[in-house]
Amino acid sequence: MKVLDSVRVLEIGGLGPGPFCAMHLADLGADVISVVRKGQGDTPTGSLLNRGKRSVFADLKTEEGRQLVLALVAEADALIEGMRPGVMERLGLGPEECLGANPRLVYGRMTGWGQSGPLAPRAGHDTNYAALSGALWGCSPADARPVSPFAVLGDIGGGALYLMTGLLSGIVQARVTGRGTVVDAAIVDGAAHMLNLNLSARQRGVVADERGHSMYDSSPFYETYVCADGKHITLGAIEPQFYALLLETLGLQGDADFVTDQWDKAAWPRRRARLAALFLGQPCAHWQALLEPTDVCFGAVLSPPEAAEHPHMRARSVYVEQGGTLQAVPAPRFDGAAYAPGEACAAGAHTQQVQAQLAAQGARAVWRK
Repeated sequence: MKVLDSVRVLEIGGLGPGPFCAMHLADLGADVISVVRKGQGDTPTGSLLNRGKRSVFADLKTEEGRQLVLALVAEADALIEGMRPGVMERLGLGPEECLGANPRLVYGRMTGWGQSGPLAPRAGHDTNYAALSGALWGCSPADARPVSPFAVLGDIGGGALYLMTGLLSGIVQARVTGRGTVVDAAIVDGAAHMLNLNLSARQRGVVADERGHSMYDSSPFYETYVCADGKHITLGAIEPQFYALLLETLGLQGDADFVTDQWDKAAWPRRRARLAALFLGQPCAHWQALLEPTDVCFGAVLSPPEAAEHPHMRARSVYVEQGGTLQAVPAPRFDGAAYAPGEACAAGAHTQQVQAQLAAQGARAVWRK
C-alpha cells in the first residue's frame, strides 16, 4: 500500500506544472484520471508525466464532456486545472459547479500569475514567472545573464510542488470538516515563497542587494569551477571546519594567499583565481576521486544521464530506464524504500473503459479506491 492510496484526483490535462503535480500524486499512490482533448500532444507509449495515471478523451466544450467531468468530480477528492483565469467558469466547470457536485472537493488552480492581479490574464512561461518572482535574480555570476534551469524554479519548484501542498492540505481539512476549498497556486507566489531562506540570509548580511557581492556569487569557497576536460565542479565549503578541510586536502593550508580569515572579502578574487587555475589543471574525475570522499562539500556538475551512472545515485536507484525513457523514481521515500514508477499510458487510453463504467454503474465504480 502506498501513502496516498485513498486519494482520488481528477486532472484536466494541460502542460507543465499541473500534469507534473498529478504525476507526483500518482507516484505516491493516488488514483489519477486525466481528462484530455483529442490531439493533445503525446507519444504513442505515453508521456512520462502520464505515469501511473488513467487517461480519458473528452471535449469540455460539449455537454457530454462537461457531464463526464462532473460525474467524475462527484467522487473525487481533488481536481487539478491549469487554464487561464475564467476559462473553466466559461466551460461551466468552475469551482461553483464542481463544489456544487461535491462539497468536499479540493479545487486546485495552477497558473503562472495567479487568479488575480494585473498580469493574471496574460500568457507566460516558467522563466517569466521565475524572473518576476525574484527567484531568477541570483541564478548566475554577476557578469553573466541569469539563466533559469528549464522548468525547475518556476513550473516545478514554485508551481507543481506548491499546488501539491495545497491539495493535500485541503484534503486533510475536507476529511475533518466535510468542506472543500479552492487552491490558488500561482507560480510567482511559490517561487517567491522559496526565497524566504534567501531573504533570511539577506537579513543577516550573507546575501547582498547587488549581484557579485554575496557569499554565493563571489566567494571562492561557494563556487563553480571548470576542470581540464571542460566539465565543472562545485564547492560549498561555508562552515569553517569544511573550509579548513578544503585547504588541507588541496595542499593550500598555510599558503600566503589563504592565510587571512575565510571571510576576508578583499582576498576573495585572488583566492578564486588560484582555485580556478588549480582545478583547471586536472579533469573532473581527478577532483571527484580526491574530494568526494571528504567533508569539503563538493559535487561534480553532471547531466541527468551522467547522474544516473554516479555510484551514489546508482546505490539509491534514483534513476531508472522504463519504456526506453530515463526517469527519476518517485520521491520522497517511506520506511526507507522508494516506490517504483507506474507505467505511462497513452492519451485517451482508458476512454472506453471509463465511459462504460459510468454508464453501467456510475462514478463510484470508476475510481479504484
